[in-house]
Amino acid sequence: MNFLFKAFYIGKYKIEVPVFIWFLLAVVASLIELSRGEENFNNFLLYKHVFIHTTQQVNLYNGLPENLFDNHYGPFFSIVMAPFSFVGNYIGCFLWCIANAWILYMAISKLPINRHQQLVVLLITAVEMMTATHNVQFNTMLAGWIILSFIYVEKEKEIGALIFIAAGFLVKILGVVGIGFFIFSKHKKKFILFGILWLLVLGFMPAIISSPSFVVQSYIDWYYDLIDKNQSNVNFIVNNMQDISVMGMIRRIFHVKDMPNWMVLLPAAIAYILPIFRYNEFKNLSFRLSYLAMALIGVVIFSSSAESPTYVIAVSGVAIWYVIQKNSKSAIALFMLIFTLVLTVFSPTDLFPAFIRKNYVMPYALKALPCFAVWLTILYQLITQKFSATIAD
Repeated sequence: MNFLFKAFYIGKYKIEVPVFIWFLLAVVASLIELSRGEENFNNFLLYKHVFIHTTQQVNLYNGLPENLFDNHYGPFFSIVMAPFSFVGNYIGCFLWCIANAWILYMAISKLPINRHQQLVVLLITAVEMMTATHNVQFNTMLAGWIILSFIYVEKEKEIGALIFIAAGFLVKILGVVGIGFFIFSKHKKKFILFGILWLLVLGFMPAIISSPSFVVQSYIDWYYDLIDKNQSNVNFIVNNMQDISVMGMIRRIFHVKDMPNWMVLLPAAIAYILPIFRYNEFKNLSFRLSYLAMALIGVVIFSSSAESPTYVIAVSGVAIWYVIQKNSKSAIALFMLIFTLVLTVFSPTDLFPAFIRKNYVMPYALKALPCFAVWLTILYQLITQKFSATIAD
């Protein structure tokens, strides 16, 4: 397997094999979707119309016209999509897909781990990135934003960190997970101050292309839209593609359709608080990276909005956790990685038996199971394990 970590040259440029594979998969997935015609990259048209409708001050969530029937992103998304909306649909969609892949690549490349470990994270996450790209999804970019917010806190650059946290939250609620890195900030007053500042600045930025009243009304509309979406997500009988979460597994396996999310979310929230009491471990990079991994996984597996392409966020967390283990070749670490690769990463692909996917994985939301197992393992480590100041090579 050493050949996977070799490098080659294109002219004077040195290209590492994992990096080549990463962007090759992104390009191939993008071109496949483009080759099928505009009707098959409807997500991009939906995203583009968030920008168009904001400029026209048309309701972002009322389902009209047809290519905006399923928007659940905040008004700030119009600003994110602006650069991709002034070119043709094919070029815009391609650039959007590559931009998502590039941002997550850049974030992984800035992680405070050695280059070999960064390349392993890329390889583990590559297929999920490709899955998200096939669906022309925003989740790859969001994963990058969450990781970058952690990195900027590490560098004591809270201003930069809060830009990514605020932007993530204002586009998709899952981005709020970055607030958890507050516990590692050495400048907590600055963290709070710039958190409020960037929420206001970015939150009202769409008013530049619309109006303040439209923006305010859009956030109100977004709130009610998310409530409706959550209710529809838990209706697993209607849609096996949504609520691929811990709650979804419980509802589907035990046929408890009416189980409220809080019965799982409350214990999960308490679990996130418990490691905070081990503040003496905050100085250890391996502890902080473990908390990052736990956050990336948890924000997906405890979301009723989670669908298959969302798991690029969770799998990046699994990959980060794996490479920082003192003995990544231990039986437990290898089992967790293989379990994740088989059931989470490859189950939606043609490499996985279709009969098992259609009759077990999808109906019972089992894509979430390996990530939940890793999340529990990380939680146990964060509560009980003694961490070192350095991480394993």
